Amino acid sequence: MIMKISESLKKNHQFRFVYKYGRSYANKYLVMYVKENGTEKNRLGISVSRKVGNSVVRHRITRLVRESYRLHEAVFNSGLDIVIVARAGAASVGYEEIENALLHLGKLHHIIKVYFYSD
Repeated sequence: MIMKISESLKKNHQFRFVYKYGRSYANKYLVMYVKENGTEKNRLGISVSRKVGNSVVRHRITRLVRESYRLHEAVFNSGLDIVIVARAGAASVGYEEIENALLHLGKLHHIIKVYFYSD
């Protein structure tokens, strides 16, 4: 079994700290906030507001983001708090678009290891 190298951001104050002190980049479907956390692990937080859709849609987007991060976890630098905020456009797209949006934002933040570029 592969050791999980990420944890979750769960508490409101953790999200607020990343929003306040982190850097953000956005694309059509997602907004990514990144802040160094001083540990060896990444902590991922996913936020999908009610504006995006009903609970079924919101949970689906959350699962897509979490899975695309999980599959590419090894290429992200470690020691980061990452908050992903879904935009309304994310409600109508599939896994591949979410995955591409996540990797695109990782490249903008320069938090993806250099040898991994799949354009």
